[in-house]
Amino acid sequence: MSKSPTSKSPITSSLSEADRASVGAVLQATLVDLIDLSLVAKQAHWNVVGKNFRSVHLQLDELVTTARTYTDEVAERAAALGISPDGKARTVADGSGVPEFPNGWLKEDEVVAAVVTALGELVQRLRGRIDETDKSDLVTQDLLIEITKNLEQAHWMWQAQQA
Repeated sequence: MSKSPTSKSPITSSLSEADRASVGAVLQATLVDLIDLSLVAKQAHWNVVGKNFRSVHLQLDELVTTARTYTDEVAERAAALGISPDGKARTVADGSGVPEFPNGWLKEDEVVAAVVTALGELVQRLRGRIDETDKSDLVTQDLLIEITKNLEQAHWMWQAQQA
């Protein structure tokens, strides 16, 4: 018999129950967004066309790697706090704040624009979460700051292609 998501965690935490719940919500939302970002970037990777195909194609793989790396770090941070991470497809589809990615073949400039939009939205969401964890868990906040720093750098590099 499996435990329900509301059952008591076998992992203890130094956070209060209120802080653990708050941080858990932040980590879960971040997990979902990062999983979706990795999927959107891979979708774009498979469907980009145009004269700058190769460079955009390779840059998308870099973004997928970044998103997947931080997905695992966020999930493991949640688990370390006794919060069961949920990265199921339905959870991601229902909870992601990453903008919908267009279907079909896309010219590289359309892909770049979509990635810039997605990264911009995700960075804003992360900055809000950084604020939310200011009092409850500085370790999680530090992780969110690191993720935001790297996604802001990626955002800059993608935006530079639009200049």
